[in-house]
Amino acid sequence: MATLPNPLPSLATSGLRLPPGTLVDATHDGPWHEPLLWYADGPATPDTWPRLLDEGRKVGLLPVLLDGGIRGEWPEKWELSPGMMSYPGDHHAEDVLGEFWEEYAEDELEETAIDPFGPEWPGLAPAPAVSGPVDAEEWAAGIAARLTDADGRMPGARAALVPARRSADIPAAIGWTGPLNHENDVARLCAVLRSWEDRFGTRVVALGFDRLIVSVATPPTSPEEALALAAEHFAFCPDNIAHNTPDTLQAYADQHLLGQESWSFWWD
Repeated sequence: MATLPNPLPSLATSGLRLPPGTLVDATHDGPWHEPLLWYADGPATPDTWPRLLDEGRKVGLLPVLLDGGIRGEWPEKWELSPGMMSYPGDHHAEDVLGEFWEEYAEDELEETAIDPFGPEWPGLAPAPAVSGPVDAEEWAAGIAARLTDADGRMPGARAALVPARRSADIPAAIGWTGPLNHENDVARLCAVLRSWEDRFGTRVVALGFDRLIVSVATPPTSPEEALALAAEHFAFCPDNIAHNTPDTLQAYADQHLLGQESWSFWWD
C-alpha cells in the first residue's frame, strides 16, 4: 500500500508530547518491518482527541480510539495483516458498493426488506445540503469525547496515532481485518470511507477487533436521503442490518441514519 513516510520509527525523537505508550508491529504473519501504530498505555479521556490531533498532524499521524473489548484484546491480538491491503485511492466507492450490493442484497434480505430497491445497485446517496461551513474535525472530537466519557460507550478506550494520508485510510494503514468475512482487502472499504468523508464529513473515530465507529458532521436530513444511504450501509456492512434489529432498510434509515452524528458497524 502506498503511504507517506512513516514517522513512527522516530517517534521518540519527534518532539511530540505523548503519554506513555506502545508501538505495534505485530501482525498475523509475524513482526512487520516498521511500526503500524502507536497507542497509549492508559485509557483516553474526553479531552485526549484534540490534543493528539494537534500533536500528530505535525508529523503525519492521525488519531483513532482503540477498543479492547471486554477481554482486553488490544491491537497485538487483532491479527493485523498489512500485507493484504492495497491502496484506497486505487478503488472507487461506487464500484465497491455496487459489487457488494449485487452479491448480498437478494441473499441476505427478504424482498420487503430492500424496498424500494431491487437486486440492482441503486447508486450512491446524494450529499446533504449544508447551510454553512462544518468542521468535521471538531465533530470527531465531540464524538470521541462522548465515547470516552465515564458514562460513554467506550470508557476504557485507548488513544492511538496512525500514519495515514486521511482518516478514511486508517483501517488499511494498520492492516485491520475486522471485516475479514466480508472483505479481505480493507482498502476497498476505505475507498467507501473516503467517499463518506467527502459527502458526509465522516471521520474514523474508533476501531475494535471487528467494530468501526465514524463521526458524521453532515448526516442525512430527510427520510429520502437516509434511505438512499441505508443501501450503502447494507452493502458496506450487511451484518449491521441482516443480523440485527431493525432488519429492513427503511427502519435502519429512520433509526440509525436520519440526523445521527455517528455510525457504528459490526462484522460477524
